[in-house]
Amino acid sequence: MEDAVILVDKNDNELGTMPKLEAHIVGALHRAFSIFIFNSKKQLLIQQRAISKYHSGGLWANTCCSHPLPNELLSDAIHRRLNEELGMKCDMQSIGTILYNEKVTDDLIEHEFDHLFLGFSNELPQSNPDEVMDYRWLSLDSLYQDIEENAQNYSVWFRYILNRMGIEQFSRWSQGII
Repeated sequence: MEDAVILVDKNDNELGTMPKLEAHIVGALHRAFSIFIFNSKKQLLIQQRAISKYHSGGLWANTCCSHPLPNELLSDAIHRRLNEELGMKCDMQSIGTILYNEKVTDDLIEHEFDHLFLGFSNELPQSNPDEVMDYRWLSLDSLYQDIEENAQNYSVWFRYILNRMGIEQFSRWSQGII
């Protein structure tokens, strides 16, 4: 079941499961999570997805994003994937949810009920090359400016979340203000 996602309705009520690739092909709404880790300099850790990923390979995205497995607690999934992708452990707290339906390619759609999590760490990532090609810590001003100039280098969901929440909200989060 590792390749399955949890299908949900617009209120995050579980409806069943579906193979992950199929869910992205048909645009089925499913549960996801996005993690945002800041350091003491108020910089956000972003990752460049491995080229081998089945979509958005080579694009920059938030610290970590994925899907909980069927029958896996969200609280377990966020820690599992942060460790699998970046070799990090970090306390995190929920900062809300967002629902989006964005075309990733001509054949794939990200239709997700996304749970957002915030954490703070000065730990250096030990990235898994099967998941992460590169990483960097960026100030929010630098990040928003680079996205404005080079939007094609960033994943659609990351751009959507940054745009929807806005730099003011991310600035509050970088300071630990929820």
